[in-house]
Amino acid sequence: MFSPRQIIYITPFYFKNGNTPKPKYLVVLANESNKTIVASLTTRTNHVPSFVNKSHGCINIDDRCYNAYVFDPGKIIGDAGFFFPDPRPTFIYGNEVDDFDVTTLESVYPIEGVDYEIKDTLKQDEYESLIKCLQASRSVKRKIKKLLSNL
Repeated sequence: MFSPRQIIYITPFYFKNGNTPKPKYLVVLANESNKTIVASLTTRTNHVPSFVNKSHGCINIDDRCYNAYVFDPGKIIGDAGFFFPDPRPTFIYGNEVDDFDVTTLESVYPIEGVDYEIKDTLKQDEYESLIKCLQASRSVKRKIKKLLSNL
């Protein structure tokens, strides 16, 4: 279920911190021995500083400990033609990349097509750009960087 580059739509996603569950896209970045995955939930919430004019791709501002990867609306990012359907940009923030226990995810979301849907696989060049962006960031947790460095 959890292979690197997968774009998975989970409805609803149950947050670790107990926030209200809601549908979310999960982008799988790494799978560590089928025990732990490194992944990020996407968001449409724009926290990009107003002085930054950046469309699709990496934003890294070290002196502000800020990192984001921006997906432009309508831009095809999946091997089978997937793009985020919202008319606004979609974001992955470096400080929000996390590790997830595979056993827990499989018990909470057991049935493909019901609990989750694999939408597509991130294009290889897009995946490499995203990984490079996160590895260069000061806002990504050290343990996440270590897991990503094994790729």
